[in-house]
Amino acid sequence: MSKQPGSSTAAEPDQPEADVSEQPAPAPVDEAVAAAEGTGQPTYAPGAVVLAVIAVGWLAAMLWSTRAAINSTTAGVTAISLSAYALPGVIAAALIAGAAVALAATNRLGRATLRFLAAVGTGLLVGLAAAVAINLTYADNATTNTIAGTTAAAAIVGGAMAGARNARMVGGLAAATLAAQVFVVLFSRARDPLSDLFGAGDTQQSMLDAAKWVSRTESLLAGLIAGLVAFGYLAWARRRAARRDGSADDGSRSRRGVRRAELELSPLRWPAYLVAGAGPGLLLLLTEVIIRVGGRGLLDLAAALSDADEVAQTTLGTSRIDNGIWVLFVGALTALVAFGRTLGPRPAEDEDEPAA
Repeated sequence: MSKQPGSSTAAEPDQPEADVSEQPAPAPVDEAVAAAEGTGQPTYAPGAVVLAVIAVGWLAAMLWSTRAAINSTTAGVTAISLSAYALPGVIAAALIAGAAVALAATNRLGRATLRFLAAVGTGLLVGLAAAVAINLTYADNATTNTIAGTTAAAAIVGGAMAGARNARMVGGLAAATLAAQVFVVLFSRARDPLSDLFGAGDTQQSMLDAAKWVSRTESLLAGLIAGLVAFGYLAWARRRAARRDGSADDGSRSRRGVRRAELELSPLRWPAYLVAGAGPGLLLLLTEVIIRVGGRGLLDLAAALSDADEVAQTTLGTSRIDNGIWVLFVGALTALVAFGRTLGPRPAEDEDEPAA
């Protein structure tokens, strides 16, 4: 084969073109961020400040309603019974307030260890603020100290939960729990009509059977709402991140903004939806644990008032556990089903297509 003049210079530009065509395409954002998350980099939860404001407002409302109910009665046995009855709602509100405020405070922190420590510290501050507010506004007695102590402990536990690496999952859990708690309060207005619908009569057995079905209906609807809200938050966070990433493709964003968008675009697998949907039920069960550990003295004091109070406290404790289990499974199943409906068929690879 003879070499023509200039043939080597004509062939030289072809080689770089072949190299460029053989270079792999840039990895999608999802794959790149998924690899980055393997290093322990926490994700970013949108709307954390709004969740924190709503959670703090809900805690304040629960504390105010509990104080109003206790002060509306005469001092003594009735106040003790009402305190024991209202304690679960206050503890659940403190749990979610500590988690939401800690999530908002640590949302921009990058290191997982620093984030966890800051979340625990934020939960401690929320718990101390709630305890001080209770001691300043409630009557100075042993019941008040029990409520203040258990509320502070619940806020610290909630803050520790917010230190998880997957912040978006915590945000979905917080949103779902708030929605479920608000629904339970609103559902209380429908208890009497539903009791009549389920056959509550003059006998005590019929009233107990009707109350059981009313409680199951409440748990079923609360779990359904929790699962839908958890899925809705995670789906909204994903769409919001994709919209922001698409509107800022002109390269005008700073490095910090790019990193934030990448963390928001990181893929969430089905376990995140499962935990977010089951989170409200898990928090209800955790609330029962905190009550039986920190508020054991108040429950025993309320149960010792009479035989009827003892039966009532035992029945309420069993009902709260059943309610937590129902909300857990229904919320988890609802979130998983909603997530599964968004999954399309896997695209088939065309093996006959010639390589570029």
